[in-house]
Amino acid sequence: MLRVLAHSWPLLLGVMLLMVGNGVQGTLLGIRGNVEGFSTFQLSVVMSAYFVGFLFGSMRAPAMIRRVGHVRVFAALGSLISAILVIYPVFPDWVAWTLLRVLAGFCFSGIYITAESWLNNTATNETRGQALSAYMIVQMLGIIASQVLMNLPDTSGFALFIIPSVLVSLAFMPILLAATPAPTFESTRRLSFRELFRISPLGCVGMLLTGGVFSAMFGMASVWGAQVNLSVREISMFVGALYVGGLVLQYPIGWASDRMDRRKLIMGLSFIAAAAMAITAFANPPFVVLLGAAVLLGGITNPVYALLIAYTNDFLNREDMAAASAGLIFLNGFGAIFGPLITGWMMETFGSGGFFLFIAILFLALGTYALWRMSQRAAPAVTGGFSSLSPTASSLAVDAVLDRGQGGRG
Repeated sequence: MLRVLAHSWPLLLGVMLLMVGNGVQGTLLGIRGNVEGFSTFQLSVVMSAYFVGFLFGSMRAPAMIRRVGHVRVFAALGSLISAILVIYPVFPDWVAWTLLRVLAGFCFSGIYITAESWLNNTATNETRGQALSAYMIVQMLGIIASQVLMNLPDTSGFALFIIPSVLVSLAFMPILLAATPAPTFESTRRLSFRELFRISPLGCVGMLLTGGVFSAMFGMASVWGAQVNLSVREISMFVGALYVGGLVLQYPIGWASDRMDRRKLIMGLSFIAAAAMAITAFANPPFVVLLGAAVLLGGITNPVYALLIAYTNDFLNREDMAAASAGLIFLNGFGAIFGPLITGWMMETFGSGGFFLFIAILFLALGTYALWRMSQRAAPAVTGGFSSLSPTASSLAVDAVLDRGQGGRG
């Protein structure tokens, strides 16, 4: 690990600063939108817009990089992000914020792909696993650190918009000055969604559902917190707890997944999450219990995402894994677009508990579908190793995980 840090610390530092900036933006807009008088539905549209841009960016960024080079794309998208972050308070209108969020999602998607390609390019086959583990850890730490900044006493002013803009600008310095050669992008064979569904129905349906869970969690958590009159400190603690859960529970769940039928684990975790979220929706628990629910929710959502990718790969030859991962990530991103929209509608229809109720319904659907699929097909005879993955990782990072984690299969 020390060897990885010695070679990759500029990239990892830059990624952490990017995640701090993006994390502040995601939480702050939900709080500030409530101050500006936006309705829950309007804020849900604003939050969904990020995932529209992110999905589009994941499809277009590799072509842009091949055409003009990764340095130019990185600099252009980074400059646009810095500008967007300081424009939000200048135009406190939900339609303007929606358009800005689409641009922000597009830019961050391109930035992640560029940073991940750099990291992958600097790593060797022997160090790639450690490098990607470090990458996932700094992503989580960056988001957790961003919630500390949310406690600065200026949610109604400009400072909390300027600080992430500065952090994003500073993030480019270590990355752009890193003495590493430019990575290359090669075309990847595509799998049709029909073929992907034939290979793994559970993988496809699960990725759609977890996309909705992930975007509802991280897009609407601050909106929910403002609606139930939590303080800024409490909202930041709740959002931070979601990521702490993902950081802490990823490894033990991954360890268990390599020793049992992954579908049983997906089913069990989904039912646990569904029950916990349903209870939270109707019980009106104290704040300390809400923090525990957040740790559990984040700790289940991130590993289940990785479990679905690992389960699908159990049925694939190595040469098909990259194409399958691209399709699964697209399905996850498509599902993410609708998460905040439906959550916003449910919060307006059923009250603040609709936030947890929507997530409970999605996990219940996933657990039920996993149970049904277990009656339709036997578990694969050979399973590959589980690798920690985050829904914020691009297909390039996932492909790199597959290269080091599944290289022995064929």
